[in-house]
Amino acid sequence: MPNPVKIDFVSDVVCPWCAIGLAALEQAIARVGDGLRVELHFQPFELNPDMAPEGESIADHLGRKYGMAIDQLRQNSEAIRQRGAALGFVFDMEKRDRIYNSFDAHRLLHWAGGLDPSRQLALKHALLRAYHGEGRNIADADTLIAIAESAGLDGAEARRILASDDFAAQVREREEFYRQHGIQAVPSVIFNDRHLVQGGQPVEVFEQALRQLSGIAA
Repeated sequence: MPNPVKIDFVSDVVCPWCAIGLAALEQAIARVGDGLRVELHFQPFELNPDMAPEGESIADHLGRKYGMAIDQLRQNSEAIRQRGAALGFVFDMEKRDRIYNSFDAHRLLHWAGGLDPSRQLALKHALLRAYHGEGRNIADADTLIAIAESAGLDGAEARRILASDDFAAQVREREEFYRQHGIQAVPSVIFNDRHLVQGGQPVEVFEQALRQLSGIAA
């Protein structure tokens, strides 16, 4: 019988390479096939923990943080769009023109993970589509509630959570845990608590890791 594979996917909702990495990972899981037993958990990481609720223009943000000129930004955005398209993930770079604080999104993901991993996965997909494909403000409570409902979660409970401090301590603890273990960039995909693959890697990279750890040959 194949070995089960535990996957901790450390990522941020506003990270485009995290959307690409997840799409590639999921395609790799599908390639390995039905014999593969995967336990997938999404772990929080904030690229911009001090970002104001109203967010910031992506052009201004990347220019200030990384020194990217407008031409560089356009080239980078097009490369991301093409990588996403090849994996079936749609980026709308015109709508996705601001970056937002993602802490409350991580609180909802933690809540969903405690309910069922499949619900957490559904919410992760919904958040990535809402931000990267539709440019929605994932720091806004009403927007987050609507996204949670679209993923099959209880909107009233999502509203209650967002109006409270529920799961804030747990999210911060997880963020600190991964920082203490050297995670400084995302996506960081950790297999069985010990094997690390970073970045929006090709499907083949994830497939090879899954086959090696599960014992399922090509």
